[in-house]
Amino acid sequence: MTIDTNDLIMRPITGREELGLFSRLPYLLNEELADDLAARRRRPEWMWVALRGDRLLARAAWWSRPAGDTPLLLDILDILDTEDGVPGPGHLDIGVRLLNTAMAAVFPDLPDGARPPEYGRLVPPDWRANAATRQAVEDRMAILERTGARLFVERLRLEWRPESPVPEPSRRLAFRPFHDAGELVALMASVLEGTLDAHSRADLTRMPAREVAVRHYEDELARYTSPRDWWRVATLPHGEPVGFVIPARNDYNPIIAYIAVLPPHRGNGYIDDILAEGTRVLAGQDVPRIRAATDLGNVPMAEAFRRAGYLNFGRVINMTWN
Repeated sequence: MTIDTNDLIMRPITGREELGLFSRLPYLLNEELADDLAARRRRPEWMWVALRGDRLLARAAWWSRPAGDTPLLLDILDILDTEDGVPGPGHLDIGVRLLNTAMAAVFPDLPDGARPPEYGRLVPPDWRANAATRQAVEDRMAILERTGARLFVERLRLEWRPESPVPEPSRRLAFRPFHDAGELVALMASVLEGTLDAHSRADLTRMPAREVAVRHYEDELARYTSPRDWWRVATLPHGEPVGFVIPARNDYNPIIAYIAVLPPHRGNGYIDDILAEGTRVLAGQDVPRIRAATDLGNVPMAEAFRRAGYLNFGRVINMTWN
């Protein structure tokens, strides 16, 4: 589909041969696009451009799981901030027109009450401190707001590297594998009580805790191909569970996929022991890095990552449609 309005053309790319065109606007995800297309985490029809002649003025793209039929995340939205060093006239308007056009084509049969996938933008950790970076982030947020989206949460992106000391084993807790998926789902449901995670809190307004846990397990954790024997239940010496950690590999990095302390055991510092165990499991695989993320507002979890040697190397701006 090509939309031609005056001198502006809006269309999806034709395929891998147009990745050079699509990548003319800089973003760190550009280096992953070829592999994503090969793995069908992206499709050409989900990658839209706004062109004036052969000049790329804006672009938008969605991501999914490998061979997924439905986009799960709008993770690229870029506009040409300047033309020859001067802010382009109506550059935000072009972004709004492109996003509205692309969403109508990518989601032609969205049911009443359903919302497009969430938007997630990787930004520097100090993006508010730099005037140019802040303007770029806020311009993209303004485009999304004009299409009906709102800020949902800001998240910290964290990384442990092998130069950091490998945490010592816990002297207070024991660790064992999960008995089965049922035990994991039950523990996931129990830790949702009092959760500080914005996505979990939003899910709990729409469904009971067990359903939230089942969906999270089926949609994410069960899909990891890394060994299940990396997953750990943390227990007191007599066997009572106090929490758990899910070290894993996603399509890009080794990660701490899920970590939690059960409500009756919070406030005892067990999160440090549990995170140390998850980090040790992955560090034992000679990985080049371990990635993790937590909400900016989840201060206890952010502090635990800091104490474990994880550095905040970026943030994610998440926005959703009302």
